[in-house]
Amino acid sequence: MKSIAVFAALILGFLAGAAHADGKVVVLELRGALGVATADYIISGIEHAEATGAELVIIDMDTPGGLMAPMRDIIQAILNSSVPVATYVAPEGARADSAGTYILLASHIAAMAPTTHLGAATPVSLTGDNVTPEEDAEDATEEETTDDGEQPESDPQAGTSMERKVLNDAIAYIRGLAERHGRNADWAEDAVRDAATLTAGEALEQNVIEFIANDHAALLEMMDGHEIEIDGETVTLETSNVVIETYEPNWRIKILSAVASPEIVLILGMIGLYGLMYEGWNPGAVIPGVVGVICLLLAAYGLQVLPVNYAGLALIIVGLALMTAEAFAPSFGALGLGGVAAFVFGAIMMFDSGIPGFGISLTFVITIAILAALLVIWMVSFILKLRRRGAVSGSDSIIGGVGIAMSDFSGEGKIWLEGESWTARSRAPVTKDQEVIVKKMVGLTLEIEPKNN
Repeated sequence: MKSIAVFAALILGFLAGAAHADGKVVVLELRGALGVATADYIISGIEHAEATGAELVIIDMDTPGGLMAPMRDIIQAILNSSVPVATYVAPEGARADSAGTYILLASHIAAMAPTTHLGAATPVSLTGDNVTPEEDAEDATEEETTDDGEQPESDPQAGTSMERKVLNDAIAYIRGLAERHGRNADWAEDAVRDAATLTAGEALEQNVIEFIANDHAALLEMMDGHEIEIDGETVTLETSNVVIETYEPNWRIKILSAVASPEIVLILGMIGLYGLMYEGWNPGAVIPGVVGVICLLLAAYGLQVLPVNYAGLALIIVGLALMTAEAFAPSFGALGLGGVAAFVFGAIMMFDSGIPGFGISLTFVITIAILAALLVIWMVSFILKLRRRGAVSGSDSIIGGVGIAMSDFSGEGKIWLEGESWTARSRAPVTKDQEVIVKKMVGLTLEIEPKNN
């Protein structure tokens, strides 16, 4: 009976421990520029945390910023999450610039590692200019004067209607996010209006973040017992004994992340175009055409989710068209090199949006241009070689050719020329295996003479 009692006690202890199992913290990683694929990953991670009953979501952030629409999608997911979300700017040396600042302020917990920074949240237009109206304000003060001939003081809100609209909308948005969690809304406004930045220590002093932690363990220890508000209710975090789970993006998000890159879009576009061209030159090849269509569709998706200057896109299309025209209407490099120049300028212009993380490497563009130029040079040299070669079919390719006598003959006999046996006529005697030169072609009979060795 005693052993049965001990066994029962062990079972009860095990069940009690299972009932008090450690909670789970889901860790997401936001690295690099913020785009559509990044937003899909973060939103799916939050949904996963809600579905599995996690205690907390931690977003490890190191971003220069990104696109406005995906940023707003992430913020909406955070604000509507039933699981607390802590954004942690880490590791040391990381940053939460531009869109990253908005996400940090929207989170239930804002934390940073030492030697990190945040801020510089001024909106950027697709032309690469900061949406600030100072220049237009100066122009306005130059044109307007008071009745006594003096210029009025510059209006900080002057500028185009669109600039004021975008700037004021961003200010109201970031102030609302800061005020929701009792953070410094005045500094948040400065981050938008004046591109202000703060180090981790300064952010803590100015009530922009709650914690500075060296790693996840330290952060979880600091958050244990911290109270936050979710859906109007006060929730006390319990993070003393939790299991950390890193949520990995699925294959779809990984593919979309790779495709949504300026360099990859350019490569896919070129492969797609040349694949279709090859299919046009060699009907029935099938594989180049299929690969070309797939690559063009992937490139089209990338262009859809990237900030694109369409004047640059037009230049790229013109450049590829000129390089293609060189193959059909050889101009000894004029069309091809003009196409290379158009391609280079177009690639630089197309992705020169000024939005952090979505520029294109100049080294990459130059490398692609050099490869394209080498292709054009090879094509021109190949065409010149073909012209020097002369005719390769018909009587013109036969006359002047060198054949081998198949037997001794004087008059008519047989010679071997270009892999075929021909009837030949010679006024001089010819010996077997002797080289002969074709002088004339009459019907299918060749008039020859022995070659002088």
